[in-house]
Amino acid sequence: MRKIHCLNPISKLGTGLFTDEYALTEQMTEADGILVRSASMHEMELPERLLAVARAGAGVNNIPLDKCAERGIVVFNTPGANANGVKEIVLAGLLLAARDIVGGIGWCEEQKDNENISKDMEKAKKKFAGHEIKGKKLGVIGLGAIGAEVANAAASLGMEVYGYDPFISVRAAWMLSRDVRHITSVETIYRECDYITLHVPLLDGTRQMINASSLDMMKDGVVILNFARDLLVNDGDMERALETGKVKRYVTDFPNPAVMKMKNTIVTPHLGASTEESEDNCAVMAVKEMMDYLENGNIKNSVNFPACDMGTCSSVSRIALLHRNIPNMIGQITSILASTGMNISNMMNKSRDSYAYTMVDLETQADEATIQRLESIEGMMRVRVIK
Repeated sequence: MRKIHCLNPISKLGTGLFTDEYALTEQMTEADGILVRSASMHEMELPERLLAVARAGAGVNNIPLDKCAERGIVVFNTPGANANGVKEIVLAGLLLAARDIVGGIGWCEEQKDNENISKDMEKAKKKFAGHEIKGKKLGVIGLGAIGAEVANAAASLGMEVYGYDPFISVRAAWMLSRDVRHITSVETIYRECDYITLHVPLLDGTRQMINASSLDMMKDGVVILNFARDLLVNDGDMERALETGKVKRYVTDFPNPAVMKMKNTIVTPHLGASTEESEDNCAVMAVKEMMDYLENGNIKNSVNFPACDMGTCSSVSRIALLHRNIPNMIGQITSILASTGMNISNMMNKSRDSYAYTMVDLETQADEATIQRLESIEGMMRVRVIK
């Protein structure tokens, strides 16, 4: 019986996929797998038996990736599962920034006891006049699942869309509308665009990418939207840009004490993927990834180990080995198996940065002594007998 612990409420459309071979547990110490959304795991003591963590969402800043990798724990995320939900709120942010709808709603609330509101609004509405987004230039920084959907939707609304992503995948490139102009320099977006929306992960190279230097390159009156990560923007530099009018409006899904004191902001409480559909989609994808790994050893959408898929094992046995990406690991593995007379019917090895993953299908069952020899190889983090 495999036991799964949920650190956050997870949609029953996802947990309902678990078969009778699984059981949900309230005790994290006995978990083979953990499902998580927003709970921080950095200070948690991870159980020895833990094999996998699946994040029902794209961002994994709340999970200690290196610590998990060193323990042979595979961490999954669900890229694209919430893309439509985030795309829709970004479009809402574009429209709210272009037209002072929030100000207009506030005025109406203030006039709720005004018997002459029908007449007074004709004069008052001039304060809330804005412009249309059709024909304006939108820069989309990051063309993953969400960025590509935002770019395509904005192009269909008549915006002139510039897309930037130095690491764009072939799949993402195929997803892009021909009306999206793929550019090779982010500075072009900074200089040319009326609106800029961020859709990149938080990395050393993207942390505070919107700062005094990048803001200086932008048009006066630019609108910046951040529905990706809080720390992509330098709050102090953004506050000064809003004060001077360099930035007309800052739309962000990440409230914090600094942002809440800034003028000309539209702030939402991290609602990007907070739709029933997104939560369902993320839960289903996370559970499927975890089940495939626990049952077959296959890895898809891991953020700390390489993708590796050998389907369902049709041989007598399958073992899976998580290890460092160092020379002679494959040689040592195959030598140990050969020394015990085991014949390999299928094998796959994949690497990613400092870590690697090897799956081996065997024509005979690996005994405990052989597994212990494999575990003793220097640089080996975990050996699993899948079948």
